[in-house]
Amino acid sequence: MSFGQANETTYLFASCKTWHRPYFDALSEDADAHWIWVSSPESLVETLTRITPRYIFFLHWSWIVPRSIWNRHECVCFHMTDVPYGRGGSPLQNLIMAGHRHTKLSALRMEGEMDAGPVYAKRDLSLSGTAQQIYLRAGALSVDIMLWMISTGPAPTPQTGEPTLFQRRTPAQSRIPKALELGSLYDFIRMLDADGYPHAFLDYGEFRLELRDAQHHGTQLTAAVTLYQRPSEANDGSDN
Repeated sequence: MSFGQANETTYLFASCKTWHRPYFDALSEDADAHWIWVSSPESLVETLTRITPRYIFFLHWSWIVPRSIWNRHECVCFHMTDVPYGRGGSPLQNLIMAGHRHTKLSALRMEGEMDAGPVYAKRDLSLSGTAQQIYLRAGALSVDIMLWMISTGPAPTPQTGEPTLFQRRTPAQSRIPKALELGSLYDFIRMLDADGYPHAFLDYGEFRLELRDAQHHGTQLTAAVTLYQRPSEANDGSDN
């Protein structure tokens, strides 16, 4: 795939998560590069009417990128699995549910099939801690890969092997299952413990209890609990 003439020192940093903003701010201090932050499909399209960046880096993006963009620009996305294993949605949660303690952060060239593009780089990533901590760790690692790509201009390598697909989780799946041993319960709470995500929850009468900040010590598990009026059955995402 070839791309049009790009400005070799202009880069788009695309993310819908505010926790990535400090990474962007640090990159913006480089006087030899022009970094632009985009956080919505509208801002992405508008920016691309004015400039042609060398790379568009998608660190966390909740929307489908149209073919008209990835076919014209070199778009790089970051996926938290050792592709082709784990293509698809909710990779962090699916990995932890499957018992993984470590994974790879894969930098991929964006193409038509989700997470199926050729690979620029893979880096080791620990799955310890809360989802928020893991996402921040992945963000820092993504920036390392971005800087390496800018300095080396690598050609991506096609994926090999049989794909394993992940399904995107729904809010209803954040309900804590009844038959979990303590270690699995700890993993369930921490894998959903990130800003903007549906946290692990239980219902008690008219109330919903959300659990965060889990700590597991031997035969004891502690967690911070937020209690609020339970949503109506029509829109609470529950499966009871």
